[in-house]
Amino acid sequence: MLAAAGLAACGDGGDEDGGVEPSGTAADRSRVAADAYVFGYPLMLIDATRATATSPVNHFRHATRLPTPEDHNIVRVDVDTLYSSAWLDLREEPMLFEVPPIEEGRYWMMQLVGAWSNTVHSVTGVRPRAEVDEPPYVYAVTAPGWTGRLPDNVTPLPMLSPDAWLIGHVEVKNSDDLAAAREVQNQLKLAPLSTWNTIAHPPSVLLPPLGRELPPVEKVAAMDARAYFDRMCLLMEQNPPVPDDELTLREFATIGIEPGGSPEGVSDAELTAGANEGKRQITVYLDPGSKIRNGWVFDTSVGDYGTNYLMRAAAAMRGLGANLAEEVLYPSLFATADDDGVPIRFRLRFPPGQTPPVEAFWSLTAYTAEGWLVPNPAGIYSVGHRIPVVFSPDGTLELAVQYEDPGSAVPPGNWLPIPAEGQFSIVLRLYAPKQVALEGKWAPPPLEPLP
Repeated sequence: MLAAAGLAACGDGGDEDGGVEPSGTAADRSRVAADAYVFGYPLMLIDATRATATSPVNHFRHATRLPTPEDHNIVRVDVDTLYSSAWLDLREEPMLFEVPPIEEGRYWMMQLVGAWSNTVHSVTGVRPRAEVDEPPYVYAVTAPGWTGRLPDNVTPLPMLSPDAWLIGHVEVKNSDDLAAAREVQNQLKLAPLSTWNTIAHPPSVLLPPLGRELPPVEKVAAMDARAYFDRMCLLMEQNPPVPDDELTLREFATIGIEPGGSPEGVSDAELTAGANEGKRQITVYLDPGSKIRNGWVFDTSVGDYGTNYLMRAAAAMRGLGANLAEEVLYPSLFATADDDGVPIRFRLRFPPGQTPPVEAFWSLTAYTAEGWLVPNPAGIYSVGHRIPVVFSPDGTLELAVQYEDPGSAVPPGNWLPIPAEGQFSIVLRLYAPKQVALEGKWAPPPLEPLP
């Protein structure tokens, strides 16, 4: 069952071919549909994710706890920061937000994602990019083409779409630090330009537990092909593609897929074949520009995809709202947890002086094959940050990556649980990575199985 609020079709879907004489062959039309499916996938996934929002538009909602394996809203979520989220509608006027003074040493980031899933802006405690040198920092998020006047000392952040997603991250340093991180969230302000200096800022909304609602990725995957393309046409009318997409859109228009349109001259079978092929391409995509070092995949182009629509779609499926590499670098490694049903014990050994090079901090998180946090009795989902790691006397850092609790043989903070069997992935997050990591001059060590 699809969520009607977010995924209802914009056409009637009752006409097999739209009443228009088909052009080209069935294979041609299916190929165009496949390309259109890939092109529109991030837009559709953003829409499905927005439909899960529990607060009004243009209001912050704050997560008051860190994610757990029960949360199935966003894949490969981080457990290092408390999230604050606001879905913005910029059509009437800009939205302004303020970041308060935050104590030195607490990482924060405010990320702006467009309707097509690109990260358009990121401002952080390391790089605030503000008009003023000292906090509070005030930023104005503006729609395409907005030409009004902003108050003094307000930093403009122009968007490429009238709908935007503002994602805040506030570092949680340890298990006793939640209250302090929540206090930072409570001081974040968000209001329209017209009321910024005249009324109290609207209260934020606490984010309730996400529970087991069908994840947006699964909602989109379950859509009927014609309903998918009808919805995509409506969303393209609301958030038009950028000029660089013009040639691609001409191709889609040959089967009626265009802003405000509906598929025409193409059968349901051809649309379904195209949608299935588009899903396959997204699922198996590997960026040819990725760097692979010691089994780790580095994608330094995530967050800003240009006209690489397949990369954009694959990145959205694997982790919607990816940050720009200069803000957070995500080396990822994929492996199998067992050998014919017997769990494998792995080790990750950082030589002295070779831990991740960062201006802020780093963490290592494990995920299931589906991209969710790994359930385990110890409740450990990430290492390297909130629970201090323990170095050997010579400066080596050795992490146990395995299903079974290693007990006293491994210091607290040095064990990352993984599934007992099947595929899994681990993601190393480098917050504010140093240039040596961005340039590929540093790489994590290989994940080595123990005999």
